[in-house]
Amino acid sequence: MLELILCSLVTVLPDYLFRRYRQGKRWGDQITFFTMWYELRWGITACLILTVSFITVVFYYHPSTTNAGPYFRTIPLLPEGGGRVEEVFVSNGEAVSAGDPLFSLLDSAQVAGVNVAESQLTQISSAFAQAEVQLEGARATLTQAESALAQAENELAKKTELSARGQQLVSKIEIERLENTVAQRRGGVQAAKANITAAETQISDVLPAQRESAQRQLEQAQVALDKTVVYAGVDGQVAQFFLQRGDYVNPILRPAGVLIPSDGPESGRYQIAAGFNQLSAQVIKQGVITEVVCMSKPFTVIPMVVTRVQPVVAAGQLKPADVLLDAQQRARPGTLTVVMEPLYEGGLSEVMPGSKCIANAYTSNHELLEEGDLGFGETLFLHMVDTVGVIHAIILRMQALLMPVQMLVFAGH
Repeated sequence: MLELILCSLVTVLPDYLFRRYRQGKRWGDQITFFTMWYELRWGITACLILTVSFITVVFYYHPSTTNAGPYFRTIPLLPEGGGRVEEVFVSNGEAVSAGDPLFSLLDSAQVAGVNVAESQLTQISSAFAQAEVQLEGARATLTQAESALAQAENELAKKTELSARGQQLVSKIEIERLENTVAQRRGGVQAAKANITAAETQISDVLPAQRESAQRQLEQAQVALDKTVVYAGVDGQVAQFFLQRGDYVNPILRPAGVLIPSDGPESGRYQIAAGFNQLSAQVIKQGVITEVVCMSKPFTVIPMVVTRVQPVVAAGQLKPADVLLDAQQRARPGTLTVVMEPLYEGGLSEVMPGSKCIANAYTSNHELLEEGDLGFGETLFLHMVDTVGVIHAIILRMQALLMPVQMLVFAGH
C-alpha cells in the first residue's frame, strides 16, 4: 500500500493536475467514477507499472521474512541405561548449574559389581602376602638343599679319597650310593632355585597384572555405578520434569525431561535464524546489515548483522530410503537459512528464545559507489536501490507499531 501511494504521487496525481488545470476538467463533472479510467489512463497505467517495478526492486534488494526467531537447543535428560528412579534431587522449573545431580536410578546391581571388584582386589593383596611367604620358604629350602648338597659332596670326596688309597673299608657300592645322593641333592638345589624364580615371577609379573586387571574392573564397576546418577551438563532450567520415585526411565522410550540452557550459543540469546526467499540468495551475504522486530519485545527494532549463510537449502536434502524420490513431491521450495547476530552487545538480552520475529535485510552499495568506477546509469541505479531501502525500513517500523494491535485485537490472542 505504501509503495502504491508513493507511486501514485508521481503518476496519477500529475495526470489529474494536468487534466484539472490544463484541460479544465473538474472532478465530478468530466472526471467521474465511470470516466476515471479513460481520463486518467496514462497516470493509472504508469502507476501500476511503477508500483510493480518498485515493489520488485524493494523486495529483491531488501528482502524480508516473517520466518525468523532466536532458536534455542533443548537437552533431553536421559540416563545411559534404563532403570527405576531411586531419588529425585530437583523439581520442575528449577535452575541448575553444570554438574548438579538431577536424579538417580536404582543401583543395587552396580553396587554389587563394585563390591565384587573390591573383593578381588583384596584377594590379590592377600595373594601378594602369600607369595612373599612362599618366596621366603623357597629361599629357606634352597639354603637347606645347598647345605645337604655340600655335606653329601664332602662325604663323597672323603670316601673317594680313601678308595683311591687302596683301603678296603670303602666299597664301590658305597661310593655309587654317595654319588647318587649328591646328584639327588643337586636336583633339590635346582628345584629350590626354580621355586624361588616362580615366587619372584608371581610377585613381579603375575600378581601385578592380576591387580591391574582387578583395578580396571573396579573402575568399570564404579563407572557403571556413577551412571546411575544423571547430572546437568550445562547451566540451565529444568522443564517438563515430573519424575517420581519408582518411575521407569529409558534412554529411548522414556526421557525424564529437558534442560533449557541459560547461556552459550545454544541458548538462543545471541543469534537469530531466519528463512528468506531463495531469490535473495544473490543479495544476502555475510556482513549484510539487517533489522528484526520480535513479539516478545514489541515497539523495538533490533539492528543485526548476517554472520553466516547456510550454503544449501534444507528442502533439497536426501536420506537413504527404500523408495525412489520423485521431484514432484517437493511441493515447497524451501528457504535460504541465514544466521544473524546483534550489531550491538546485549541486543537480544530481553528477547525470549523461540520468539516469533520479522526480519529485514538491506543491500548496501556504498563501497561500490565510493570506488567511482561505475557508469552513470549503473551509479544512478545503485543510488536508487540504496534509497528505496528506506521504504522497507518504514514498513518494518509500522509493523512494530501495529504488531500488538494485530495480535491482541484482530487475531484475538
